Amino acid sequence: MHRALRPWLGLLAAGTLLVSFIGCTSPVEYFRNGFKVGPNYCPPPAPVAKHWIDSTDERVRSVSGDICQWWTVFDDPVLNRLVVCAYMQNLSLREAGLRVLQARALLGIATGELFPQSQSASGSYRRSGSNQLFSDQWNFGFSLAWELDFWGRFRRAVLAAEDQLDSSVASYDDVLVTLLSDVASNYVRIRTDQERIKLLRENVIVQTQISGLTVERFKRGYTGITDLDIEQSKSILKQAEAAIPQLEIDLRQANNRLCILLGMPPADLEALIGAGPIPTSPPEVVVGIPADLLRRRPDVRRAERDAAAQAESIGIAESDLYPAFSISGSLGYSANNFPDLFTSQAFTGSVGPSFNWNILNYGRIRNNIRYQDARFQELVVVYQNTVLLAQEEVENGLTTFLRAQERKGLLDESVKAGENARGIALRIYEEGKAGFDFNRYAVIEQNLIQQQDSWAQARGQIALGLIDVYRALGGGWGIRMLQPVAPDMRPLAPPPEFLPAGGKPTGVPAKPEELPTPMPNPTDQP
Repeated sequence: MHRALRPWLGLLAAGTLLVSFIGCTSPVEYFRNGFKVGPNYCPPPAPVAKHWIDSTDERVRSVSGDICQWWTVFDDPVLNRLVVCAYMQNLSLREAGLRVLQARALLGIATGELFPQSQSASGSYRRSGSNQLFSDQWNFGFSLAWELDFWGRFRRAVLAAEDQLDSSVASYDDVLVTLLSDVASNYVRIRTDQERIKLLRENVIVQTQISGLTVERFKRGYTGITDLDIEQSKSILKQAEAAIPQLEIDLRQANNRLCILLGMPPADLEALIGAGPIPTSPPEVVVGIPADLLRRRPDVRRAERDAAAQAESIGIAESDLYPAFSISGSLGYSANNFPDLFTSQAFTGSVGPSFNWNILNYGRIRNNIRYQDARFQELVVVYQNTVLLAQEEVENGLTTFLRAQERKGLLDESVKAGENARGIALRIYEEGKAGFDFNRYAVIEQNLIQQQDSWAQARGQIALGLIDVYRALGGGWGIRMLQPVAPDMRPLAPPPEFLPAGGKPTGVPAKPEELPTPMPNPTDQP
Protein backbone atom coordinates (compact mmCIF):
# COMPACT_ATOMS: atom_id res chain seq x y z
CA MET A 1 0.00 0.00 0.00
CA HIS A 2 1.27 3.41 -0.90
CA ARG A 3 2.56 5.25 2.14
CA ALA A 4 0.62 8.44 1.26
CA LEU A 5 -2.73 6.62 1.41
CA ARG A 6 -2.31 5.38 4.96
CA PRO A 7 -3.25 8.66 6.67
CA TRP A 8 -6.44 8.90 4.62
CA LEU A 9 -7.46 5.34 5.43
CA GLY A 10 -6.84 6.10 9.07
CA LEU A 11 -8.98 9.21 8.71
CA LEU A 12 -11.83 7.15 7.25
CA ALA A 13 -11.59 4.63 10.08
CA ALA A 14 -11.58 7.43 12.64
CA GLY A 15 -14.62 8.94 10.99
CA THR A 16 -16.49 5.66 11.19
CA LEU A 17 -15.71 5.42 14.91
CA LEU A 18 -16.92 9.00 15.40
CA VAL A 19 -20.18 8.11 13.71
CA SER A 20 -20.56 5.18 16.09
CA PHE A 21 -19.75 6.89 19.36
CA ILE A 22 -20.68 10.54 18.93
CA GLY A 23 -23.43 11.03 16.39
CA CYS A 24 -27.06 10.09 15.98
CA THR A 25 -26.41 8.15 12.79
CA SER A 26 -25.15 4.55 12.90
CA PRO A 27 -22.33 3.44 10.57
CA VAL A 28 -24.84 1.33 8.61
CA GLU A 29 -27.07 4.36 8.07
CA TYR A 30 -24.06 6.48 7.20
CA PHE A 31 -23.04 4.15 4.37
CA ARG A 32 -26.63 3.53 3.27
CA ASN A 33 -27.29 7.29 3.10
CA GLY A 34 -24.41 7.76 0.67
CA PHE A 35 -21.80 8.79 3.29
CA LYS A 36 -24.07 11.40 4.83
CA VAL A 37 -25.10 11.71 8.45
CA GLY A 38 -28.71 12.38 9.32
CA PRO A 39 -31.90 10.77 7.99
CA ASN A 40 -32.79 10.52 4.33
CA TYR A 41 -36.15 12.02 3.42
CA CYS A 42 -39.16 9.88 2.61
CA PRO A 43 -42.48 11.45 1.50
CA PRO A 44 -44.85 11.42 4.48
CA PRO A 45 -48.26 9.73 4.24
CA ALA A 46 -51.23 11.97 3.52
CA PRO A 47 -54.86 11.51 4.66
CA VAL A 48 -56.77 11.15 1.38
CA ALA A 49 -60.38 10.02 0.96
CA LYS A 50 -61.15 7.24 -1.49
CA HIS A 51 -63.91 9.17 -3.25
CA TRP A 52 -65.85 12.41 -3.14
CA ILE A 53 -69.03 12.68 -1.11
CA ASP A 54 -71.06 13.40 -4.27
CA SER A 55 -69.22 10.87 -6.43
CA THR A 56 -72.50 9.02 -7.07
CA ASP A 57 -74.05 12.12 -8.63
CA GLU A 58 -74.12 11.71 -12.41
CA ARG A 59 -72.95 15.31 -12.78
CA VAL A 60 -69.67 14.51 -10.99
CA ARG A 61 -67.22 12.63 -13.19
CA SER A 62 -64.52 10.89 -11.15
CA VAL A 63 -62.17 10.46 -14.08
CA SER A 64 -58.94 12.25 -14.80
CA GLY A 65 -59.31 15.09 -17.25
CA ASP A 66 -57.35 18.01 -18.61
CA ILE A 67 -58.25 21.13 -16.61
CA CYS A 68 -55.28 23.18 -17.78
CA GLN A 69 -57.64 25.68 -19.46
CA TRP A 70 -60.75 25.06 -17.38
CA TRP A 71 -62.17 28.58 -17.97
CA THR A 72 -62.90 27.66 -21.60
CA VAL A 73 -65.83 25.50 -20.43
CA PHE A 74 -67.84 28.73 -20.09
CA ASP A 75 -67.38 29.39 -23.83
CA ASP A 76 -66.98 33.12 -23.17
CA PRO A 77 -64.46 34.88 -25.48
CA VAL A 78 -64.24 37.91 -23.18
CA LEU A 79 -63.32 35.73 -20.20
CA ASN A 80 -60.72 33.91 -22.30
CA ARG A 81 -59.05 37.19 -23.22
CA LEU A 82 -59.17 38.48 -19.66
CA VAL A 83 -57.37 35.35 -18.46
CA VAL A 84 -54.59 35.77 -21.03
CA CYS A 85 -54.30 39.47 -20.20
CA ALA A 86 -53.93 38.73 -16.48
CA TYR A 87 -51.39 35.99 -17.15
CA MET A 88 -49.24 38.36 -19.20
CA GLN A 89 -49.50 41.45 -17.00
CA ASN A 90 -50.29 40.53 -13.38
CA LEU A 91 -47.61 41.89 -11.04
CA SER A 92 -48.13 39.38 -8.22
CA LEU A 93 -47.36 36.60 -10.69
CA ARG A 94 -44.17 38.40 -11.71
CA GLU A 95 -43.19 38.62 -8.04
CA ALA A 96 -43.59 34.85 -7.73
CA GLY A 97 -41.54 34.36 -10.91
CA LEU A 98 -38.71 36.47 -9.53
CA ARG A 99 -38.75 34.39 -6.34
CA VAL A 100 -38.15 31.34 -8.54
CA LEU A 101 -35.07 33.04 -9.98
CA GLN A 102 -33.88 33.80 -6.45
CA ALA A 103 -34.25 30.15 -5.44
CA ARG A 104 -32.41 29.07 -8.57
CA ALA A 105 -29.53 31.41 -7.73
CA LEU A 106 -29.39 30.05 -4.17
CA LEU A 107 -29.13 26.54 -5.60
CA GLY A 108 -26.12 27.68 -7.60
CA ILE A 109 -24.54 29.09 -4.44
CA ALA A 110 -25.11 25.83 -2.55
CA THR A 111 -23.66 23.79 -5.42
CA GLY A 112 -20.54 25.96 -5.41
CA GLU A 113 -19.82 24.94 -1.82
CA LEU A 114 -19.01 21.41 -3.03
CA PHE A 115 -15.85 22.75 -4.63
CA PRO A 116 -12.90 24.51 -2.96
CA GLN A 117 -14.56 27.20 -0.91
CA SER A 118 -11.68 29.64 -0.91
CA GLN A 119 -9.35 30.43 -3.80
CA SER A 120 -7.44 33.65 -4.05
CA ALA A 121 -4.54 35.08 -5.98
CA SER A 122 -2.42 37.94 -4.68
CA GLY A 123 0.46 39.98 -5.88
CA SER A 124 2.45 42.97 -4.69
CA TYR A 125 5.46 45.14 -5.43
CA ARG A 126 7.33 47.15 -2.83
CA ARG A 127 10.38 49.41 -3.06
CA SER A 128 12.19 50.09 0.20
CA GLY A 129 15.04 52.44 0.99
CA SER A 130 17.33 53.22 3.92
CA ASN A 131 20.61 55.14 4.09
CA GLN A 132 20.50 55.67 0.34
CA LEU A 133 20.21 51.92 -0.18
CA PHE A 134 17.14 50.82 -2.14
CA SER A 135 15.68 47.38 -2.79
CA ASP A 136 12.72 45.95 -4.68
CA GLN A 137 10.46 43.10 -3.65
CA TRP A 138 8.12 41.32 -6.08
CA ASN A 139 5.56 38.82 -4.78
CA PHE A 140 2.94 36.62 -6.41
CA GLY A 141 0.92 33.87 -4.75
CA PHE A 142 -2.13 31.62 -4.90
CA SER A 143 -3.89 29.98 -1.97
CA LEU A 144 -6.68 27.42 -1.74
CA ALA A 145 -8.77 25.97 1.08
CA TRP A 146 -11.20 23.08 0.62
CA GLU A 147 -13.37 21.68 3.37
CA LEU A 148 -14.19 18.11 2.41
CA ASP A 149 -17.82 17.07 2.51
CA PHE A 150 -16.99 14.11 4.73
CA TRP A 151 -20.35 14.11 6.58
CA GLY A 152 -22.60 15.21 3.72
CA ARG A 153 -23.27 18.73 4.97
CA PHE A 154 -22.74 20.42 1.62
CA ARG A 155 -24.51 17.69 -0.36
CA ARG A 156 -27.53 17.97 1.91
CA ALA A 157 -27.46 21.74 1.49
CA VAL A 158 -27.65 21.23 -2.29
CA LEU A 159 -30.59 18.86 -1.87
CA ALA A 160 -32.32 21.38 0.40
CA ALA A 161 -31.76 24.13 -2.17
CA GLU A 162 -33.21 21.91 -4.90
CA ASP A 163 -36.27 21.28 -2.73
CA GLN A 164 -36.63 24.99 -2.08
CA LEU A 165 -36.46 25.63 -5.83
CA ASP A 166 -39.25 23.11 -6.34
CA SER A 167 -41.19 24.82 -3.56
CA SER A 168 -40.79 28.23 -5.21
CA VAL A 169 -42.05 26.82 -8.51
CA ALA A 170 -45.05 25.36 -6.69
CA SER A 171 -45.63 28.77 -5.10
CA TYR A 172 -45.56 30.32 -8.57
CA ASP A 173 -48.12 27.77 -9.72
CA ASP A 174 -50.26 28.47 -6.66
CA VAL A 175 -50.26 32.20 -7.41
CA LEU A 176 -51.20 31.39 -11.01
CA VAL A 177 -54.09 29.15 -9.94
CA THR A 178 -55.39 31.82 -7.58
CA LEU A 179 -54.96 34.54 -10.21
CA LEU A 180 -56.93 32.72 -12.90
CA SER A 181 -59.76 31.81 -10.54
CA ASP A 182 -59.90 35.37 -9.15
CA VAL A 183 -60.15 36.78 -12.67
CA ALA A 184 -62.99 34.40 -13.51
CA SER A 185 -64.76 35.00 -10.18
CA ASN A 186 -64.66 38.78 -10.50
CA TYR A 187 -65.81 38.55 -14.09
CA VAL A 188 -68.79 36.43 -13.03
CA ARG A 189 -69.58 38.90 -10.25
CA ILE A 190 -69.52 41.76 -12.76
CA ARG A 191 -71.88 39.92 -15.09
CA THR A 192 -74.14 38.93 -12.19
CA ASP A 193 -74.31 42.50 -10.88
CA GLN A 194 -75.03 43.75 -14.40
CA GLU A 195 -77.91 41.29 -14.68
CA ARG A 196 -79.29 42.18 -11.25
CA ILE A 197 -79.15 45.90 -12.06
CA LYS A 198 -80.83 45.24 -15.40
CA LEU A 199 -83.71 43.36 -13.73
CA LEU A 200 -84.12 46.09 -11.13
CA ARG A 201 -84.24 48.81 -13.77
CA GLU A 202 -86.89 46.88 -15.67
CA ASN A 203 -88.91 46.66 -12.46
CA VAL A 204 -88.39 50.37 -11.85
CA ILE A 205 -89.86 51.11 -15.28
CA VAL A 206 -92.93 48.98 -14.49
CA GLN A 207 -93.29 50.51 -11.04
CA THR A 208 -92.98 54.03 -12.44
CA GLN A 209 -95.80 53.30 -14.86
CA ILE A 210 -97.99 51.80 -12.13
CA SER A 211 -97.26 54.67 -9.73
CA GLY A 212 -98.16 57.21 -12.42
CA LEU A 213 -101.32 55.35 -13.34
CA THR A 214 -102.34 55.15 -9.68
CA VAL A 215 -101.89 58.89 -9.16
CA GLU A 216 -103.82 59.64 -12.36
CA ARG A 217 -106.74 57.42 -11.40
CA PHE A 218 -106.81 58.85 -7.88
CA LYS A 219 -107.09 62.35 -9.34
CA ARG A 220 -109.92 61.20 -11.60
CA GLY A 221 -111.73 59.79 -8.58
CA TYR A 222 -111.63 56.12 -9.46
CA THR A 223 -113.46 54.00 -6.94
CA GLY A 224 -111.12 51.98 -4.70
CA ILE A 225 -108.02 54.16 -5.25
CA THR A 226 -106.88 55.75 -1.99
CA ASP A 227 -103.93 57.66 -0.57
CA LEU A 228 -102.69 54.36 0.83
CA ASP A 229 -102.39 52.91 -2.69
CA ILE A 230 -100.41 55.93 -3.86
CA GLU A 231 -97.96 55.78 -0.96
CA GLN A 232 -97.62 52.01 -1.24
CA SER A 233 -96.83 52.21 -4.96
CA LYS A 234 -94.29 54.97 -4.25
CA SER A 235 -92.69 52.83 -1.51
CA ILE A 236 -92.26 49.86 -3.84
CA LEU A 237 -90.77 52.12 -6.52
CA LYS A 238 -88.24 53.77 -4.20
CA GLN A 239 -87.30 50.44 -2.66
CA ALA A 240 -86.40 49.08 -6.10
CA GLU A 241 -84.50 52.26 -6.98
CA ALA A 242 -82.58 52.19 -3.69
CA ALA A 243 -81.25 48.71 -4.39
CA ILE A 244 -79.52 49.84 -7.58
CA PRO A 245 -76.79 52.06 -5.97
CA GLN A 246 -75.73 49.23 -3.66
CA LEU A 247 -75.34 46.89 -6.62
CA GLU A 248 -73.41 49.61 -8.45
CA ILE A 249 -71.02 49.74 -5.49
CA ASP A 250 -70.48 45.99 -5.72
CA LEU A 251 -70.08 46.26 -9.49
CA ARG A 252 -67.45 48.99 -9.22
CA GLN A 253 -65.49 47.08 -6.56
CA ALA A 254 -65.42 43.96 -8.73
CA ASN A 255 -64.39 46.14 -11.68
CA ASN A 256 -61.54 47.70 -9.69
CA ARG A 257 -60.34 44.35 -8.40
CA LEU A 258 -60.33 42.95 -11.93
CA CYS A 259 -58.21 45.91 -13.07
CA ILE A 260 -55.59 45.14 -10.42
CA LEU A 261 -55.57 41.49 -11.47
CA LEU A 262 -54.96 42.67 -15.03
CA GLY A 263 -51.92 44.65 -13.86
CA MET A 264 -53.40 48.08 -14.53
CA PRO A 265 -54.73 50.97 -12.41
CA PRO A 266 -58.49 50.97 -11.73
CA ALA A 267 -60.45 52.07 -14.78
CA ASP A 268 -63.94 51.58 -16.15
CA LEU A 269 -63.80 48.27 -18.01
CA GLU A 270 -67.26 48.61 -19.50
CA ALA A 271 -65.79 49.93 -22.75
CA LEU A 272 -63.59 46.81 -22.95
CA ILE A 273 -65.92 44.05 -21.78
CA GLY A 274 -69.30 45.71 -22.39
CA ALA A 275 -72.48 44.09 -21.15
CA GLY A 276 -73.16 40.40 -21.43
CA PRO A 277 -74.97 37.44 -19.93
CA ILE A 278 -73.89 35.58 -16.83
CA PRO A 279 -71.46 32.83 -17.96
CA THR A 280 -73.28 29.54 -18.43
CA SER A 281 -71.74 26.50 -16.80
CA PRO A 282 -71.89 22.98 -18.16
CA PRO A 283 -74.12 20.67 -16.09
CA GLU A 284 -71.25 18.36 -15.11
CA VAL A 285 -67.69 18.68 -13.86
CA VAL A 286 -64.61 16.46 -14.13
CA VAL A 287 -62.94 16.17 -10.72
CA GLY A 288 -60.92 12.95 -10.84
CA ILE A 289 -60.23 11.27 -7.51
CA PRO A 290 -59.05 12.85 -4.23
CA ALA A 291 -55.58 11.33 -4.61
CA ASP A 292 -55.05 13.49 -7.71
CA LEU A 293 -54.75 16.51 -5.43
CA LEU A 294 -51.31 15.34 -4.24
CA ARG A 295 -49.79 16.01 -7.66
CA ARG A 296 -52.18 18.64 -8.99
CA ARG A 297 -52.55 21.15 -6.14
CA PRO A 298 -49.54 23.51 -6.09
CA ASP A 299 -49.91 24.36 -2.40
CA VAL A 300 -49.86 20.64 -1.54
CA ARG A 301 -46.69 20.16 -3.59
CA ARG A 302 -45.16 23.23 -1.97
CA ALA A 303 -45.90 21.97 1.54
CA GLU A 304 -44.36 18.58 0.70
CA ARG A 305 -41.23 20.21 -0.78
CA ASP A 306 -40.86 22.45 2.28
CA ALA A 307 -40.87 19.35 4.47
CA ALA A 308 -38.28 17.71 2.18
CA ALA A 309 -35.98 20.74 2.42
CA GLN A 310 -36.30 20.80 6.19
CA ALA A 311 -35.43 17.09 6.41
CA GLU A 312 -32.01 17.89 4.95
CA SER A 313 -31.49 20.49 7.69
CA ILE A 314 -31.44 17.69 10.27
CA GLY A 315 -28.37 16.12 8.66
CA ILE A 316 -26.74 19.53 8.23
CA ALA A 317 -27.19 20.19 11.95
CA GLU A 318 -25.90 16.74 12.89
CA SER A 319 -22.71 17.26 10.86
CA ASP A 320 -21.68 19.90 13.41
CA LEU A 321 -21.10 17.08 15.92
CA TYR A 322 -18.08 15.89 13.94
CA PRO A 323 -14.77 17.49 13.02
CA ALA A 324 -14.55 19.32 9.71
CA PHE A 325 -11.64 18.10 7.57
CA SER A 326 -9.99 20.50 5.17
CA ILE A 327 -7.13 20.65 2.74
CA SER A 328 -5.33 23.92 2.32
CA GLY A 329 -2.36 24.94 0.32
CA SER A 330 -0.52 27.87 -1.10
CA LEU A 331 2.18 28.56 -3.64
CA GLY A 332 3.99 31.72 -4.40
CA TYR A 333 7.01 33.45 -5.82
CA SER A 334 9.11 36.11 -4.19
CA ALA A 335 12.14 37.88 -5.72
CA ASN A 336 13.96 41.19 -5.61
CA ASN A 337 13.97 41.51 -9.37
CA PHE A 338 10.98 40.94 -11.59
CA PRO A 339 12.87 38.74 -14.13
CA ASP A 340 13.72 36.36 -11.26
CA LEU A 341 10.13 36.20 -9.94
CA PHE A 342 9.01 33.00 -11.68
CA THR A 343 12.21 31.02 -11.30
CA SER A 344 12.59 27.87 -9.21
CA GLN A 345 14.72 29.71 -6.64
CA ALA A 346 11.85 32.18 -5.97
CA PHE A 347 9.20 29.47 -5.41
CA THR A 348 7.60 28.89 -2.00
CA GLY A 349 4.64 26.63 -1.23
CA SER A 350 2.85 24.47 1.29
CA VAL A 351 -0.03 21.95 1.35
CA GLY A 352 -1.58 19.80 4.04
CA PRO A 353 -4.77 18.62 5.76
CA SER A 354 -6.31 20.12 8.87
CA PHE A 355 -9.40 19.66 10.98
CA ASN A 356 -11.62 21.86 13.10
CA TRP A 357 -13.86 20.41 15.80
CA ASN A 358 -16.37 22.28 17.93
CA ILE A 359 -16.06 20.69 21.35
CA LEU A 360 -17.56 21.66 24.68
CA ASN A 361 -20.60 23.11 22.92
CA TYR A 362 -22.74 22.65 26.04
CA GLY A 363 -25.49 20.80 24.21
CA ARG A 364 -26.07 23.54 21.66
CA ILE A 365 -25.49 21.26 18.66
CA ARG A 366 -27.70 18.45 19.91
CA ASN A 367 -30.45 20.89 20.77
CA ASN A 368 -30.16 22.37 17.30
CA ILE A 369 -30.63 18.85 15.92
CA ARG A 370 -33.73 18.45 18.07
CA TYR A 371 -35.01 21.82 16.87
CA GLN A 372 -34.51 20.93 13.21
CA ASP A 373 -36.24 17.60 13.73
CA ALA A 374 -39.21 19.22 15.50
CA ARG A 375 -39.44 21.78 12.70
CA PHE A 376 -39.51 18.92 10.20
CA GLN A 377 -42.30 17.18 12.11
CA GLU A 378 -44.23 20.46 12.13
CA LEU A 379 -43.93 20.81 8.35
CA VAL A 380 -45.09 17.22 7.90
CA VAL A 381 -48.24 18.08 9.86
CA VAL A 382 -48.62 21.26 7.77
CA TYR A 383 -48.44 19.13 4.62
CA GLN A 384 -51.02 16.67 5.91
CA ASN A 385 -53.32 19.48 7.00
CA THR A 386 -52.94 21.14 3.59
CA VAL A 387 -54.13 17.92 1.97
CA LEU A 388 -57.18 17.87 4.24
CA LEU A 389 -58.00 21.52 3.53
CA ALA A 390 -57.67 20.90 -0.21
CA GLN A 391 -60.27 18.14 -0.03
CA GLU A 392 -62.55 20.38 2.01
CA GLU A 393 -62.34 23.13 -0.62
CA VAL A 394 -63.20 20.69 -3.41
CA GLU A 395 -66.18 19.36 -1.47
CA ASN A 396 -67.40 22.89 -0.73
CA GLY A 397 -67.11 23.87 -4.37
CA LEU A 398 -68.90 20.72 -5.50
CA THR A 399 -71.85 21.14 -3.16
CA THR A 400 -72.17 24.80 -4.17
CA PHE A 401 -72.08 23.90 -7.87
CA LEU A 402 -74.60 21.06 -7.55
CA ARG A 403 -77.04 22.64 -5.11
CA ALA A 404 -76.99 25.99 -6.97
CA GLN A 405 -78.18 24.18 -10.09
CA GLU A 406 -81.14 22.80 -8.16
CA ARG A 407 -81.81 26.21 -6.63
CA LYS A 408 -81.78 27.85 -10.05
CA GLY A 409 -84.23 25.28 -11.43
CA LEU A 410 -86.70 26.04 -8.64
CA LEU A 411 -86.22 29.78 -9.05
CA ASP A 412 -86.88 29.45 -12.79
CA GLU A 413 -90.36 28.20 -11.96
CA SER A 414 -90.80 30.72 -9.15
CA VAL A 415 -89.88 33.71 -11.33
CA LYS A 416 -92.08 32.48 -14.16
CA ALA A 417 -95.07 32.08 -11.82
CA GLY A 418 -94.38 35.49 -10.25
CA GLU A 419 -94.24 37.18 -13.66
CA ASN A 420 -97.51 35.50 -14.62
CA ALA A 421 -99.13 36.62 -11.36
CA ARG A 422 -97.94 40.19 -11.88
CA GLY A 423 -99.19 40.16 -15.46
CA ILE A 424 -102.66 39.02 -14.38
CA ALA A 425 -102.80 41.64 -11.62
CA LEU A 426 -101.67 44.41 -13.97
CA ARG A 427 -104.20 43.39 -16.61
CA ILE A 428 -106.99 43.52 -14.06
CA TYR A 429 -105.76 46.89 -12.82
CA GLU A 430 -105.29 48.42 -16.27
CA GLU A 431 -108.73 47.24 -17.41
CA GLY A 432 -110.28 48.68 -14.27
CA LYS A 433 -112.02 45.44 -13.35
CA ALA A 434 -113.56 44.98 -9.95
CA GLY A 435 -111.83 42.85 -7.35
CA PHE A 436 -108.35 44.32 -7.76
CA ASP A 437 -106.47 44.32 -4.45
CA PHE A 438 -103.57 46.80 -4.58
CA ASN A 439 -102.04 45.40 -1.39
CA ARG A 440 -102.00 41.95 -2.91
CA TYR A 441 -100.38 43.36 -6.04
CA ALA A 442 -97.74 45.07 -3.90
CA VAL A 443 -96.87 41.75 -2.26
CA ILE A 444 -96.66 40.07 -5.67
CA GLU A 445 -94.36 42.81 -6.99
CA GLN A 446 -92.04 42.79 -3.97
CA ASN A 447 -91.78 39.01 -4.07
CA LEU A 448 -91.04 39.08 -7.79
CA ILE A 449 -88.24 41.61 -7.33
CA GLN A 450 -86.66 39.37 -4.68
CA GLN A 451 -87.17 36.22 -6.76
CA GLN A 452 -85.60 37.75 -9.86
CA ASP A 453 -82.65 38.96 -7.83
CA SER A 454 -82.22 35.52 -6.24
CA TRP A 455 -82.57 33.94 -9.69
CA ALA A 456 -79.72 36.06 -11.08
CA GLN A 457 -77.58 35.30 -8.02
CA ALA A 458 -78.23 31.57 -8.36
CA ARG A 459 -77.06 31.63 -11.97
CA GLY A 460 -73.89 33.41 -10.89
CA GLN A 461 -73.50 31.02 -7.96
CA ILE A 462 -73.42 28.04 -10.31
CA ALA A 463 -70.50 29.61 -12.21
CA LEU A 464 -68.75 30.63 -8.98
CA GLY A 465 -69.19 27.12 -7.58
CA LEU A 466 -67.61 25.62 -10.69
CA ILE A 467 -64.75 28.12 -10.47
CA ASP A 468 -64.22 27.16 -6.82
CA VAL A 469 -64.08 23.50 -7.82
CA TYR A 470 -61.40 24.12 -10.41
CA ARG A 471 -59.50 26.38 -8.02
CA ALA A 472 -59.63 23.68 -5.34
CA LEU A 473 -58.49 21.05 -7.85
CA GLY A 474 -55.45 23.19 -8.67
CA GLY A 475 -56.41 23.71 -12.30
CA GLY A 476 -54.84 26.30 -14.57
CA TRP A 477 -51.15 26.33 -13.64
CA GLY A 478 -50.31 24.13 -16.64
CA ILE A 479 -50.90 27.13 -18.89
CA ARG A 480 -47.26 28.10 -18.36
CA MET A 481 -46.16 24.97 -20.24
CA LEU A 482 -48.33 25.64 -23.28
CA GLN A 483 -47.28 27.26 -26.54
CA PRO A 484 -47.34 31.08 -26.77
CA VAL A 485 -50.80 32.61 -26.86
CA ALA A 486 -52.60 32.53 -30.20
CA PRO A 487 -53.23 35.78 -32.14
CA ASP A 488 -56.94 35.68 -31.28
CA MET A 489 -56.07 35.48 -27.58
CA ARG A 490 -54.25 38.81 -27.36
CA PRO A 491 -54.87 40.91 -24.24
CA LEU A 492 -57.82 43.28 -24.30
CA ALA A 493 -55.58 46.32 -23.92
CA PRO A 494 -52.05 47.10 -22.76
CA PRO A 495 -51.64 48.42 -19.23
CA PRO A 496 -51.14 52.19 -19.00
CA GLU A 497 -47.67 53.63 -18.47
CA PHE A 498 -46.50 53.62 -14.87
CA LEU A 499 -45.51 57.19 -13.93
CA PRO A 500 -44.00 58.39 -10.64
CA ALA A 501 -44.90 61.68 -9.00
CA GLY A 502 -42.46 63.57 -11.23
CA GLY A 503 -44.18 62.35 -14.37
CA LYS A 504 -41.19 60.49 -15.85
CA PRO A 505 -41.41 56.80 -16.76
CA THR A 506 -40.01 54.42 -14.17
CA GLY A 507 -38.74 51.99 -16.76
CA VAL A 508 -41.65 49.58 -16.39
CA PRO A 509 -42.72 48.74 -19.96
CA ALA A 510 -46.24 49.57 -21.01
CA LYS A 511 -46.53 48.08 -24.49
CA PRO A 512 -47.35 44.38 -24.90
CA GLU A 513 -44.30 43.76 -27.08
CA GLU A 514 -42.09 45.31 -24.37
CA LEU A 515 -43.54 43.26 -21.52
CA PRO A 516 -41.16 40.71 -20.00
CA THR A 517 -41.97 37.09 -20.71
CA PRO A 518 -44.39 36.01 -17.94
CA MET A 519 -42.34 33.08 -16.67
CA PRO A 520 -43.97 30.50 -18.96
CA ASN A 521 -41.79 27.73 -17.59
CA PRO A 522 -39.66 28.72 -14.57
CA THR A 523 -38.28 25.21 -14.30
CA ASP A 524 -38.06 22.18 -16.49
CA GLN A 525 -40.03 20.18 -13.96
CA PRO A 526 -43.84 20.05 -14.38
